[in-house]
Amino acid sequence: MKTDILQSTVSMAHEKEKKKLYAEEDISKLAVIKSNDTIARKYMMCVAAASVAEGATYPLDLTKTRLQIQGEMATGGSNAQYRGMFKTAMGIAKEEGLLHLWRGMLPALYRHAIYTGFRMSAYEEIRNQLSKKDKNGFSLWKKVVAGMMAGGIGQLMASPTDLIKTQIQMEGRRRLMGEPPRVDGMVDAFRKIVKQGGVTGLWRGCWPNVQRAALVNLGDLSTYDSVKSSILDNTTLEDNSVTHCLSSGCAGLVGAIMGTPADVVKARIMNQATDEYGRGLVYKSSADCFMQTVRGEGFLALYKGFVPCWLRMAPWSLTFWLSFEQIRKASGATPF
Repeated sequence: MKTDILQSTVSMAHEKEKKKLYAEEDISKLAVIKSNDTIARKYMMCVAAASVAEGATYPLDLTKTRLQIQGEMATGGSNAQYRGMFKTAMGIAKEEGLLHLWRGMLPALYRHAIYTGFRMSAYEEIRNQLSKKDKNGFSLWKKVVAGMMAGGIGQLMASPTDLIKTQIQMEGRRRLMGEPPRVDGMVDAFRKIVKQGGVTGLWRGCWPNVQRAALVNLGDLSTYDSVKSSILDNTTLEDNSVTHCLSSGCAGLVGAIMGTPADVVKARIMNQATDEYGRGLVYKSSADCFMQTVRGEGFLALYKGFVPCWLRMAPWSLTFWLSFEQIRKASGATPF
């Protein structure tokens, strides 16, 4: 009897140990296993997963940007024509054409090749290196710091592509309003930005962009990592698609709450007209844009487009993490 109980206890402990292979207290083992996965290989897997997620959810990003920029009182904007995410998307498809819901897609893919590739690879590498040296694993505050640093630096590197994407996204709207086009495609946008503001002009609006990326990654990376670890620790769920869905859903919601105000400021600064030297004609800085938006439209204006932002971020996060985990599994790499 005692022998059976002992064997049962050992078996249960073995199963629990196996399940917690990716938990925080055993993360050092995971770091050792992951040593066979090169950084370049991880980078390519990140970019592939981000491309799948971006292609599937890009129309939501275009819709979100249109909603955030419309009604800018500082630029003399009139009453908003768009009313909600779905009507905005339907309006764009009807007035500009269905394929225009993917306007600006190419620079968006270039952005993720830099931004997501760097942030994911950097975060995982930081996690693995710190976990090797700390027997207590990768604590929450370390996840927050690592996520914010990886996201902020990655966005600083990719900011020019975001500026080009934002300007292209608004072209259809400008032309419908009878305004002359500012740019004609990605290459033309790049040339005009450099001509007006020099190479540094490509980083116009980068600081609210970096702030947004740091906040979003605080919500996305650290939340996904923490929720996934908690689920594996405290439930009977395994490291599978159900766990990935639950973790990514939480990550998308927290990321949207943290990042929307900075996203509104970023979109408005990047969309504003500039003088011959590339200086903004409406906002002097991100702080000035923040204050003008709050004074002119109220605090809640900072959460304009929150629903499409969340509805964009939640499926993006879901698609990305599911694709990322499956790509890692198919290529023989260990789970994130």
